[in-house]
Amino acid sequence: MTVLYEDNHIIVVNKKSGEIVQGDKTGDVPLSDIVKTWIKDKYGKEGNVFLGVVHRLDRPVQGVVVFAKTSKALTRLNDMFRKADVHKTYWAITQNKPKEIEGTLTHWLVRNEKQNKSYAYDTEKPNSKKAVLHYKMLAESERYYLIEVNLMTGRHHQIRCQLAKLGCPIKGDLKYGAKRSNPDGSISLLARRVEFLHPVSKKQIEIVAPLPEENLWQSFKRL
Repeated sequence: MTVLYEDNHIIVVNKKSGEIVQGDKTGDVPLSDIVKTWIKDKYGKEGNVFLGVVHRLDRPVQGVVVFAKTSKALTRLNDMFRKADVHKTYWAITQNKPKEIEGTLTHWLVRNEKQNKSYAYDTEKPNSKKAVLHYKMLAESERYYLIEVNLMTGRHHQIRCQLAKLGCPIKGDLKYGAKRSNPDGSISLLARRVEFLHPVSKKQIEIVAPLPEENLWQSFKRL
């Protein structure tokens, strides 16, 4: 486990692809439990360790995840995420080049619980939720394109769904139209950066996740 930032109230870690942030029906050990164990061992704590989950990343996605270490931080972070006071930036690799190098996407997403998938529409539909993101192409290689995404809303599979609707499914994301899977089961989506005012100290926090070791990500680093 890689800790990107820690103080008395929050801890920020770099989630690996394949890890789940919170326990689910698979029974796999969640990242929240791994972080609790790490805190317990580091500080020699006895009994239960408090750790609050304030947001999640999809299992095949990697990058920055913020946890609360105190109830005060948890309450305030929950409020900040709800009000979109936490600025999140993602990097995605796609096999198709967007027609416009930069733009804002607005769709209405309908979530299908059975399929664990969202569908994007250009107009409002029953049970739909408005989804808005801004994207910008940062770099291109011979076959792939690196796109930066800033979320204005937080919807189920929002980036995956909206980029697919744009005609640019994320590399490895079979669920949303990628041609083939990635060898490790990941999708090429990275929660690259989070920025927010610390919930207790009020100082500005900016945390950046390292690029994955995989060759394609590293090739974009060189570009």
